[in-house]
Amino acid sequence: MTSIISVNDDIRHVTLPEIQVAENKYPETGYVCEYVYPELTALCPTSRLPDFYNITIAYEPDKRLPELKSLKYYFVAFRNVGTFHEHLINRIMDDFFEAVEPRWAYVQLFANNRGGITTTLRRYKSRSHGDEVSKALELSNVYPQSFISVENEEKSI
Repeated sequence: MTSIISVNDDIRHVTLPEIQVAENKYPETGYVCEYVYPELTALCPTSRLPDFYNITIAYEPDKRLPELKSLKYYFVAFRNVGTFHEHLINRIMDDFFEAVEPRWAYVQLFANNRGGITTTLRRYKSRSHGDEVSKALELSNVYPQSFISVENEEKSI
């Protein structure tokens, strides 16, 4: 049986698998990568029941690219971590930015409906300007809540 990491532990110090990187052979080229992982789970720190998330990471690569299998293992590791949504998005952005060192990154975390409340969190960070809340809000129009919510709406039509 795996142990649950307590919410009293500072999520910034929880040991998680490393996001491994590979060399980008086209660092001089401007392009955007987008990863969507619809199976992210973590534990509610209050009830210890699982919370289900859809996470999108969009970024402009520089010299490094994330190795996607390691990114998946990184995400899976949150399965036994009790944490609030707000802490989860910040830990993911910090780890991704440190490992990949992109020119900029945008992370959007869509928490499935729980108790009648749907939560979407967004964070944008660039090497040149740091965190920018206004840019995160601007990009929320480019990356709507989640493709899962769009799929569900299309199925109900």
